[in-house]
Amino acid sequence: MKETGAICGVSVAHSRATVDEIEAAGGDGVRATVSDLLARDGVEEAFALQTCNRSEAFIVTDKTVDGAVALESFAPEVRSGAIRRLDHEESLEHLMRVASGLESLVLGEDQIIGQLREAYEESKSAGGVGPVLKDAVTKALHVGERARNETSINEGVVSLGSAAVRLAASEIDLTDGSAVVIGAGEMGMLAARSLDDTPVSEIVVANRTVPNAEFVAGEVETPADAVPLADLPAVLPDADLVITATGSPDPVIDPAHVADADRLVCIDIAQPRDVDPAAGDRDGVTLYDIDALEDVTRRTRESRQEEAARVEAIIDEELDRILRAYKRKRADDAISAMYAGADRVKAREVDRALSRLEAHGDLNAAQRETVEDLADALVGQLLAAPTRSLRDAAGEDDWETIRTALRLFDPDFDAPPERPGSGAEAGPAGASGAPPDSVTEELDD
Repeated sequence: MKETGAICGVSVAHSRATVDEIEAAGGDGVRATVSDLLARDGVEEAFALQTCNRSEAFIVTDKTVDGAVALESFAPEVRSGAIRRLDHEESLEHLMRVASGLESLVLGEDQIIGQLREAYEESKSAGGVGPVLKDAVTKALHVGERARNETSINEGVVSLGSAAVRLAASEIDLTDGSAVVIGAGEMGMLAARSLDDTPVSEIVVANRTVPNAEFVAGEVETPADAVPLADLPAVLPDADLVITATGSPDPVIDPAHVADADRLVCIDIAQPRDVDPAAGDRDGVTLYDIDALEDVTRRTRESRQEEAARVEAIIDEELDRILRAYKRKRADDAISAMYAGADRVKAREVDRALSRLEAHGDLNAAQRETVEDLADALVGQLLAAPTRSLRDAAGEDDWETIRTALRLFDPDFDAPPERPGSGAEAGPAGASGAPPDSVTEELDD
């Protein structure tokens, strides 16, 4: 009987890390990260979340120390001060905060919900999601939905795309300007829609897949064209603003692309970076990355603090609920192991007793039933008090008592050798491995 696994987590996010550090921690994507984590000793489940603002991993192990060791080498190229390590309870709370938008660069933003769902599906496809992480992530998604349905945490909130447009408007006059959006994903769509509310006269959407760019261009009222990435050298020299948000592993804009730029503002909200940092050294080019959006998003954060407090109350409520369920499960694991071990011994000893009694004459059904009922009653009465103690131990976070019970009553341990002449071997036939109804009812009273 295995103990219910505990979660360990590690986070490299915008609150502590730079864009380069988040990118370095991202590895080769969610599936590759999950596969790598599952190959480490003691890891039974794994989940990874990678966005432009964060790169995080969560694993489940039977022993907390195994989880800490397995995550030691996560983000080896990132300085220790940029890495936050999380225990079981901290991981659960952190996932809820992430889903609610409390940990986002833009407080309360909605995009993280979709990103969390996508990461869950990818981790699941890689074989990383088991019962513990399933409960943790689905609970986080539930909390994220509650936060947006029951509070105004996302009311009037800016996305990274709109924050980029706001930053650009503070730097240059967008009136009759030309803007280029590179990337036709969710961030690109949000940026294009934000630009639609500005006085730009033209929007160009560039994407590797042109039909996707055409879809984004069709979502705005401002005159918009769709072009492939190969057309960027021809498009960029005439642009006043570039917002780039692709999923490309390599830069899509290099210094040569902006060599002829006169007055160009580039805002790179991609992770990994879409714009080679050297492009920002060109005369006439001003380059901003996600770190530069901090001041823009800070003002939104300040206006959302009251709603954030309401979201935190929801998180406290839901965290308490899932921790109680987790503690009950940990106790139930130990209790089930205890009853399974007792049932095995009971079955063996009842068979011995019946064999010896039958050596002195046949037993009828009523006599056999009396012996079996006696054994059941003894097991139930002897284990009632330990059952209460284990449930109390779970409620008090006394995991050492629970671990000791699991070791003492593990039904997978080899049974003691039979004594000569003790009769046929007996197994836990009919044993359920769970407390009898009468004991359960007594404990519930």
